[in-house]
Amino acid sequence: MPHRPPLDHLRVSLRPHWRLGRGGDDALDATALLDLLATVQGTGSIAQAGRELGLSYRHAWGLLRQAEALFGQPLLLRGRGRGSALTALGEKLVWADARIGARLQPLLESLASELEGELGRTQPRARSVPRLHASHGFAVAALREQLAARQVVAEVRYRNSLEAVAALAHGECELAGFHVPLGAFEAAAAQRYLAWLRPDQHRLVHLAVRTQGLFVAPGNPLRIAGLRDLPRNGLRFVNRPEGSGTRVLTELLLQREGIAARAVNGWDNTELTHAAVAAYVASGMADVGIGVQTAAQRFGLHFIPLLRERYFFAAPAGALHSDTLRPVLSVLRSPAFRARVAALKGYEAAQTGQVLTLAEAFGT
Repeated sequence: MPHRPPLDHLRVSLRPHWRLGRGGDDALDATALLDLLATVQGTGSIAQAGRELGLSYRHAWGLLRQAEALFGQPLLLRGRGRGSALTALGEKLVWADARIGARLQPLLESLASELEGELGRTQPRARSVPRLHASHGFAVAALREQLAARQVVAEVRYRNSLEAVAALAHGECELAGFHVPLGAFEAAAAQRYLAWLRPDQHRLVHLAVRTQGLFVAPGNPLRIAGLRDLPRNGLRFVNRPEGSGTRVLTELLLQREGIAARAVNGWDNTELTHAAVAAYVASGMADVGIGVQTAAQRFGLHFIPLLRERYFFAAPAGALHSDTLRPVLSVLRSPAFRARVAALKGYEAAQTGQVLTLAEAFGT
């Protein structure tokens, strides 16, 4: 009999799934098509893309011909001896899939983690599962992966920083992620979170220092220099939702520059994550957004640094040495996780795992 891990170690994985069709026609399963197009874009060769995806050359071409018949136009430009390149439609499909993944994947991961927790709690003698609420960031995603690799069960729910800290205060989680800029804006930004945190009841676990800045198209064709360009006529901005730490940061930055939020075209156009903002700009649907440097790098965007910030997990002081949190903190402090964080573009991990009082963190 094959070995099966305990049910409380069962992993749930969810991902977006496309189907394409017209009227009553049989729908095309677009998952394989989109993987193929993205790999052709990266390799410049349909034969190489097929090999990387484990598809025969004949099957790869069949998939493309079926899709081209559905759309009534080509998805690839074929040149003798020059490899293959995507048409404008092919590129649009790849970017649409990237946008969908960036927008939905954090929500699906959060739901999957909640389902894992619910399944675990149905088992006899199920141990207490630590609950982590945080905005979706690259270091948080890396921690979730490391926890899964170490078979450490944790329920991770993605929500904005203010919601996470409020949830901690209400006893709905044991770790709450939030981020505060270094420098002139630290006191104003921190005050929003300190309304929920108590010096005698809470401690902060340092996750990372990261760089936030402007995302613009590769090569910066619109010659955007900084925040003062945001009200420029015709410039399209993509924002983060109310309550997110980056939205708070954006509002503080505009106040310093004397720019009214309503003067920014696209202020009410929001995306849930840094990756979703980057995908939105990369697909040409906006000209500029704000987020962490890692997202800009992953979507091939030009990045204009604005400031650095610290990301913390707030936790009940008495829970830091509990059986519930000890395995999570052990992974967070491990050399392997610190190396993962340090490898992220724009992230620093020198203080990862350090525990601070509120006074030590903010001088209050």
